[in-house]
Amino acid sequence: MSSTKAALKAAKAAIDAHQYSEAITQAKIVLASDSQNYHANVFLGLASDKRNEYDEAIGAYEAAIKAKKTDPLAYQGLLSLYEKQGSKNVSRYQHNAVCLAELYRDLDDKTRCQTVVDKLVLFARDHGTRAQYKDALGVMLPSSPVYDYLEGRVPHCSYTYKKVADILESEEKERINKEIGERRTRLGAKIDQVTLEVKQEILTHSVLESTYQEIISSSHEDEVRREYEEKLLRHAYDTLTVLPRDSKTSKLKEIQELARGMVILKHPFKLAWDLELEWKDTETMELWDSNELLEYIHFFPEDGLSKILRGFLGSELSPFPDILDLAGEEAKEVKTEDTPKQDRNMSAEDRLVLMADGIDESPKSMLANRLMAQYYLHLEEYESAVEICRKGKNLVIRERRKTGLELEKILDSLDTMLATSLIYYQSPKNHVEAMSIFKSILKRKPTYTAALIGVGLILEDQEDYAGAIDFLSRAIQRDENNITIKAELAWCRALGGELAPGLQALKTCLTEIDTNSPRGRDLKAQTHFRIGKCLWDLDSSHSARKDRKGAYAHFLSSLQANMNYAPAYTSLGIYYADYSKDKKRARKCFQKSFELSASEVVAAERLARAFAEQGDWDLVEIVAERVIDTRMLRPSPGSKKKGVSWPFAARGIVQLNKQDYAKSITAFQAALRLSPEDYHSWVGLGESYHNSGRYIAATKAFQQAETLSDSLGPNHEGEAWFAKYMLSNVSRELGDYEDAIEGYEQVLQLREGEFGVSIALMQTLVDGAWHSIETGFYGRAASWAKRVLEFAPPFAKRHPDAFNLWKAVGDASSVYSFIQRRLDEFPVQALKSLLAEDAAAVYEPMAEIDEIGVSSISNWDDKGDADLSASLTWCLHASILAQKRAVSVSKNDSHARAVAWYNLGWAEHRAHFCLVVDTEEASQKRSSRYLKAAIRCFKRAIELEAGNNEFWNALGLVTIHLNPQISQHSFIRSLHLNDKNARIWTNLGTLYLFQNDYQLANDAFARAQSTDPEYTQAWLGQGLLALLLGDSKEAQSLFTHAFEIADSLSLLTKRQYAISTFDHLISVGSTANIGNLIQPLFALYQLRAQTPDDLASRHLSALYLERIEDYVSAADNLAEIGEVVEQEYENSESAALLARFSAVKADTARSLLAAKDYDGAAEAAEMALQLSSEEAGDERGGLDRTAHEKCRLSAHLTAGLAYYFSGTMDKAIDMYRAALEESGGAPDIVCLLAQVLWAKGGERERGVAREQLLDCVENNPSHLPSRMLLGVIAAFDGDQEMLEGVRSDLQGSRTEKSLTAEEEQQIGQVLMATSVLSNVDDPDSAADRNAEELTEAKVSIMISPSQPYGWSQLADMTDESYPAQMAVKTAQRAVPPAGALKAEDLARAFAGSGKAADVQRAIMMAPSKVEGWRALASLIHS
Repeated sequence: MSSTKAALKAAKAAIDAHQYSEAITQAKIVLASDSQNYHANVFLGLASDKRNEYDEAIGAYEAAIKAKKTDPLAYQGLLSLYEKQGSKNVSRYQHNAVCLAELYRDLDDKTRCQTVVDKLVLFARDHGTRAQYKDALGVMLPSSPVYDYLEGRVPHCSYTYKKVADILESEEKERINKEIGERRTRLGAKIDQVTLEVKQEILTHSVLESTYQEIISSSHEDEVRREYEEKLLRHAYDTLTVLPRDSKTSKLKEIQELARGMVILKHPFKLAWDLELEWKDTETMELWDSNELLEYIHFFPEDGLSKILRGFLGSELSPFPDILDLAGEEAKEVKTEDTPKQDRNMSAEDRLVLMADGIDESPKSMLANRLMAQYYLHLEEYESAVEICRKGKNLVIRERRKTGLELEKILDSLDTMLATSLIYYQSPKNHVEAMSIFKSILKRKPTYTAALIGVGLILEDQEDYAGAIDFLSRAIQRDENNITIKAELAWCRALGGELAPGLQALKTCLTEIDTNSPRGRDLKAQTHFRIGKCLWDLDSSHSARKDRKGAYAHFLSSLQANMNYAPAYTSLGIYYADYSKDKKRARKCFQKSFELSASEVVAAERLARAFAEQGDWDLVEIVAERVIDTRMLRPSPGSKKKGVSWPFAARGIVQLNKQDYAKSITAFQAALRLSPEDYHSWVGLGESYHNSGRYIAATKAFQQAETLSDSLGPNHEGEAWFAKYMLSNVSRELGDYEDAIEGYEQVLQLREGEFGVSIALMQTLVDGAWHSIETGFYGRAASWAKRVLEFAPPFAKRHPDAFNLWKAVGDASSVYSFIQRRLDEFPVQALKSLLAEDAAAVYEPMAEIDEIGVSSISNWDDKGDADLSASLTWCLHASILAQKRAVSVSKNDSHARAVAWYNLGWAEHRAHFCLVVDTEEASQKRSSRYLKAAIRCFKRAIELEAGNNEFWNALGLVTIHLNPQISQHSFIRSLHLNDKNARIWTNLGTLYLFQNDYQLANDAFARAQSTDPEYTQAWLGQGLLALLLGDSKEAQSLFTHAFEIADSLSLLTKRQYAISTFDHLISVGSTANIGNLIQPLFALYQLRAQTPDDLASRHLSALYLERIEDYVSAADNLAEIGEVVEQEYENSESAALLARFSAVKADTARSLLAAKDYDGAAEAAEMALQLSSEEAGDERGGLDRTAHEKCRLSAHLTAGLAYYFSGTMDKAIDMYRAALEESGGAPDIVCLLAQVLWAKGGERERGVAREQLLDCVENNPSHLPSRMLLGVIAAFDGDQEMLEGVRSDLQGSRTEKSLTAEEEQQIGQVLMATSVLSNVDDPDSAADRNAEELTEAKVSIMISPSQPYGWSQLADMTDESYPAQMAVKTAQRAVPPAGALKAEDLARAFAGSGKAADVQRAIMMAPSKVEGWRALASLIHS
């Protein structure tokens, strides 16, 4: 014990001497024996503290405190040590400081206790965190164990709470921002959702509200309490907005109590007042506390809601009419400047501006939007009301979601105002939405008056008057004194057919209306108008409606009550227009009505019709567009009300006049969606489609209009024909001329003598005639042209000055010049009477040049014995005279006159082409009176209209031979005006072609082809150029292409195509496929129909007929040609005609020979030889030497064959010998002569035949027919040596690639025949012959397996069916277009198959061949 005390003294002494190591040693000595020794631990802690060994010091102090808690020395040392460490151990410092303060409290040492607390707060403030400082401040709060002991010595708790609240606010704000910043960067995070989650987590666990409450409870200062009450309400509201919906109730109640308390105390905290006003869930404003509203205005005069309240309470809508007056008196007593009474006297415009400023400043206020919507609805500003109601609804829904309040009445009020506004806004577009809103309200509140009225108004607008009466009756039961509902109900009864009861009810309502208010005056005007309408409809007689004391008086009374009531102006306008016959007043009334309300559709329609009658389409468009912009034209779905389509139709008509067809189509389609049965809209739509080139759609539209024509009223029955007329126009544009003509004729039955339809019919007949010529229907073309000429005389009596009449007559007359075969149908008498009438001076133009005038008509003979040339002259002169009449009647129209001269020029040129070009006169000179007149006409046209490229082109054409320089200038001028015209380029190329400038011609033709690849004449010109350059193959290709794309009008195309094709057939020297001859033959047939006098073409046609084996027709054609040529020769004795006659006779003889008329053939051939004899050879004129030699050779051969087949062998031999001499020993003629000599049968003749053939083979070793004939003769003679030589030669020739299929077949037949005929007298060699015959058939198959003749031979020699089947298959594959096998060969293959079906096919394909009939007979007998 003594050692312990000594060690403690030594430690104390060492500390005093600042020997802290010694002190530690001594203290540890004591602790080694007594670890709980208080002083030793204190000394150890102190010494360690001095040595900066803080951990050992803390441990020692804590051990000392544990050993003796009632001694403050260890606490003091420990606190001193913590102070040295600064912020390291602030929390431990606070704990030990509180313990020390409690120790001093227990020791009743207030000074030291206060000192410890003060030092703790200062230390935590300076060195601790915000939270640690907040905890330190807690020592000075009532919850502290020393607060009661130190009360009065420490600051008041409210002061401390304020500091704590500040700290909590900062911490909360920082934590919220920190969490939001961290979480918003997560994948898929949304800022709104993150903010809500963070605030919900933090605010729901916040102690700020309790702190605020403590401040409010403990503070003695009113300002402090108000300040923290505001903070408490703000924080509570923020918390409420983030709480889950099921947790909002208690918080909501707390907030409402706080806000209500502030309002009661009249504390001007805006949030509290806003919540009190905004959350007041009432249906109407009557349930509000007017004093609260005034106080709000007083406290927050510059707030947006205050401005709206000022405007609303000062308006006639205010439920507290005297409140502003009372408030004004109170304001005067307190002498304020801006008194509320001023709001009461504010003008309507200023009030609206004030409230508009208010809504701009408070756009998120539910009450502001509600009041503004109600005021807009009162002003009938329905668009603005709808916009504000929708915003207000969104605000209410958002507030419900934020606060958990139901706000059902506010929402119903806004819904009611929204639906009511939608009734009138863009009516009836929004009726469906309005009805849906009303029904949703009535489903919850079946007696809700505003909804009942709204549904009734919608049904009234939809013309469902029974339903409207039902709902309005239910509404009037809820509000019996509502005069507006009474008037509306009475009007519905009147509209529903109960005119008398409705009228009486309206008169009753009229007496009850209060006219002191603007609304009352408006209602009075409306009621007067409705009474007038009832009177108007009750008695529809003219006298009753004209009575100024009846409906008219009420319409005027309506305007006296309200000068801006538009319907009354409309009714007055109708009165003035239909009954008073005062159009000027009527126009003014309609204009005034339309100015006041664009929804006055009747007034707008009357105005539009008036403007349309004046032709002022711009005003029509303005009226229509304004009505359309009201969006009141389309009925709502389910409505009985019909749509109004005329504004869209008017828009379509305006766009149609502007030629903006896309917009007019859209407009008429819109009109038809509203009125599908509107005849005029269908017609307008069809006309728009027609003008825009959409003819199929136009057809459908006009057809639909036709089906609706019966539904036209009595005032429009005369308009039904127009749809059929337009449908005929469309058919004409589509080229369906028959339907168009039929349609025009039906229209003329309804509208006899209608000028436009008659002209259209004639023009369509002319166009159809030209089209028929182009497509080859010449008979129909002549028929339609004749109908024009027969229709024209009666029409000309009514309209002799119609330009299109004479143009149509001229064109129709000209048609016959293109189909001259139909000239006998030309109605001479009709034209004579037509053109001779009133013909004093109308034919003077160009009469001095072309010599065609009135005198020309008198020379016409209408008897049927006139020849074609006379008829052609008459029709061309008629065309010229008609075009002269057109020139005469077009004096007042420069464009029509220019066109008339142009048409006359072409008529003159046509006469030149048809009457002069092929005559003797044309061979001597290139000009004529017709051509001179044509040139003069085209020049006149150019003088009138120099910018027309067609006029310049025409002038270039008619001067192409007379003056190439002018022609070139004209073409270039025309191209300058329109360089995309292929016709002009082609004409220019033709000019260069005539001038032998082939390069320029080729360039011009190429440019024409690139401009229009379908233009025939460009290809034809290039073909002619190729022909001139000697490239006949290219020319034939170009002519063929030109013919394929050409119409049936072009003569030259058909002629050149037929000629080039025939030349090609002659050049290749092989038998052409009959399919390749159909087109040129058809072209020549059309050419004959157009120009019957073209003998060259008819001759060529006969040659084509010969090649398709129509020998009879060929012979008949040639006989006709021969008669014409013979007649011409007798008249002129021309050498050329004689040469042509001899060629015709040679060709006739050949055709007669093929037709087996041997005597006729021999006679024709003898005549051809006589005409082409040497004596006449010097005069062959029209034939060159080669053609002359061919003609004579053909005649000799034809005569020889004719004599041969008629049995006159000697003459045949003589003819062949003559042919042989003239041909210079031609091998083919040698073969024919040998056959005839052999057929005569004498040894001498046969010997001569052998000699001739041997010489021919020797001189022409490659001539196959002579070798084959020699082999046959050797077989008949039994000359085995010669036969073997010939067979060997033929077998070697079978593999030559130059052989045709026909030649291969002939060689095979000869080899087969010679094998059969060889050793025919030796019976022992029969088996060898059969084997050899079979071998030859197999060899034929091996050499030509794709040809049927080898298989047919094999089938004949065997009983197997396979060869016959192969013969049929190969024959089917060898027919055109795959091969050149003839129908007879195919029939022969079918006949050999042995099947009944194939045999029938053989007979069908070649009924003139015996093989099919023999096979059929064999099948029948078997």
